[in-house]
Amino acid sequence: MTNYDIIVIGSGPGGYVAAIRAAQLGFKTAIVERAELGGICLNWGCIPTKALLKCAEVLRNVKNAAEYGVNVTESVTPDLAAMVARSRSVAETMSKGVAFLLNKYKVEIIKGEAAVRQDRIVSVRNSENDVTELSAQHIILATGSRPRQLPNVPIDGEYVIGYREAMTLRELPKSMLVTGSGAIGAEFAHFYSTLGCKITLVEYLPRIVPVEDEDVSAQLSRAFRKNGMKVLTDTSVEKVEIVNRVEASAADNGNDNGTQQKPVCRVTVKTKKGEEIIEVDKVLSAVGVQPNTDGFESIGIKIERGKVITDEFGCTSATGYYAIGDITGKGASLAHVASHEALVCVEKIAADAGVAGVANLNILDYGNIPACTYTSPEIASVGLTEQQAREKYGNIKTGKFPYTASGKATAAGVREGFVKVIFDGGTDLMLGCHLVGDHVTEMIAEAVLIRQNKIKAHDIIHAVHPHPTMSEALMEAVAVAYGEAVHL
Repeated sequence: MTNYDIIVIGSGPGGYVAAIRAAQLGFKTAIVERAELGGICLNWGCIPTKALLKCAEVLRNVKNAAEYGVNVTESVTPDLAAMVARSRSVAETMSKGVAFLLNKYKVEIIKGEAAVRQDRIVSVRNSENDVTELSAQHIILATGSRPRQLPNVPIDGEYVIGYREAMTLRELPKSMLVTGSGAIGAEFAHFYSTLGCKITLVEYLPRIVPVEDEDVSAQLSRAFRKNGMKVLTDTSVEKVEIVNRVEASAADNGNDNGTQQKPVCRVTVKTKKGEEIIEVDKVLSAVGVQPNTDGFESIGIKIERGKVITDEFGCTSATGYYAIGDITGKGASLAHVASHEALVCVEKIAADAGVAGVANLNILDYGNIPACTYTSPEIASVGLTEQQAREKYGNIKTGKFPYTASGKATAAGVREGFVKVIFDGGTDLMLGCHLVGDHVTEMIAEAVLIRQNKIKAHDIIHAVHPHPTMSEALMEAVAVAYGEAVHL
């Protein structure tokens, strides 16, 4: 049995960050991964989806080139197979980058399926079915999550697909129904709609991207409908049947009298007005994720509603076992949450071991986590929505600066969107910030820093923002909230 100071199970954005930081602090560290290094985020989530979305952005820009005085003389069409190939190449590059960093810091990489046991022992079964046993003083569980499935919409991988299949389709379907309008569903709906696929987006709750501020949801809904997407809210998917549809096709002799049968998804949805039948080529199930916590309870780790219960440092109820990322019950299932939880967890272990330089531990503020959705327009937010702020504080100030008033947005031809800020009327501290528009995912970090450092409204107004930029819209929104706007 090989002994380590720290074993990390899972190499996603939580796991590999934990392993690298542990090695930097002098711990003998191993990381166990059953699939590609980098986990779901780098290989099947955050990174490859953004590569696909960049392809869609380029396609949209070329199609709209005439608006900018650029004449495209030939027809512009998407090549889905080439887009997928580029996306997979990007993911592979990032995975190799993780391998480079782990090797640089002398983290031992162990490939295989890990099973946790009592007394801080980990069994790893490799692809040849050989089992190796490892032990450590500290075991960090970073096993991530997998797609959640609805009982009445089982994923078959061909007609009813999950995000993995949606990321690797080789042919563009003519039509697709996407169930679930969170980040995953909204992004894939936008991607395939931009490529020319007829999209129906179905959301069980009263509005799409339901965790966002109501104004943001309304803006994205308008944008989606404007671009030809069918958006159904307050709607549930009742069942999906695979049936044959007869379609006209060219016969062998060259005339148009031939027919063929094509399997399609016949989807029954239930709206406020009753049931409706929608036929599509594909159904994408994007109703969230569920944590990979199988087997943890057997070693005394407390689980509630499928998630591991931890303290603020990631410690579980079982001594020597820690949990970070999607499997915990504290933060949203976001890569940057997992990475920061990794740092907090490892530095707590180091502080307890007397390692120099980590005595002043930072605790993650789960109320100040930014969230981004990479649709068009983009969405970015942090803190309370307006409704939440009114319910909790009562006396609030809100300000909204539209992209239509932004010189940079107007020059760029992307006038759709706004920046909305919410302040405590008594303390002038920012309670929330909600952005929708071009490049807003690059702007939200300013609001995170404002909230983290308790910067007051007038300090933001008097901090010089460069002009013309999209980012000055945040300062302008604050000025609107306090009646000091000069550009509206």
